Amino acid sequence: MNDVRELLGRAAEQAGQPVISTEGVYARAARVRWRRRATVAAAAFAVITAGAVAVPGLAAQSKQRQERSSVAAPPERTGNSGRAKQLVELLPGDVGAVEQVSLVMIIKGATAAQAEEHPLGPLDGQYAVRRDGGVGYLTIDFRSGEQIRKKSGGADPVDNICKPATGPRPADCVREVLPGGRVLTIWSDAMNYDGTPKWGVELVGRLVRKDGGTLAVRDSTGFRADSALGPLLKNTPVTRAQLRTLMLSQELQPKG
Repeated sequence: MNDVRELLGRAAEQAGQPVISTEGVYARAARVRWRRRATVAAAAFAVITAGAVAVPGLAAQSKQRQERSSVAAPPERTGNSGRAKQLVELLPGDVGAVEQVSLVMIIKGATAAQAEEHPLGPLDGQYAVRRDGGVGYLTIDFRSGEQIRKKSGGADPVDNICKPATGPRPADCVREVLPGGRVLTIWSDAMNYDGTPKWGVELVGRLVRKDGGTLAVRDSTGFRADSALGPLLKNTPVTRAQLRTLMLSQELQPKG
């Protein structure tokens, strides 16, 4: 900008100088030529001066456009390391910063050894999602049909969560039968339960395969506690539609 102003200043100085010296004899023809040239120089000076005034205005407009662009920019999608970097590739661009964490270490103060897990799914884990000053969580967990039957005393995985044998129907429960014998169910949970920490609302998804293998995902706005990493998110880390897309991603399924 300084270079532009200097060039404009030099041009203005040159434009303001008389073309013919006033010394000597003022012949009629010389006076006519001087007036004509002075008129041209004055016109050039006016154009240059107008340009010098317009340059700061253009700069201000450019700055305003940059500021508007900056305000409208969505939160950056990032992952701190390892699986988080792989997970963010499957998430929407405005999800925020994703960090792999251990909820049992955060909430219960467990040691790393106590919190050690043995994941089956390639992206199994617990992830903090930071956005707009809040912290929510995505938890991903895959269990084989054998593990589930063993835990339930031999019973097959439940694939009709929307019609429980006992208790109320989950809120906003939607069950989809998909190709290959898969069943996807997504519902809302207000998390109005006693105990600590106090969790915020969340979306829950279950994808049951034909072989009984089950993928479970919690899409939580966070929890309130002294150990919380931050306030609750205003909304779940991903929307219901985005959660569905995530759960159908092959990247969450174990190979083989």
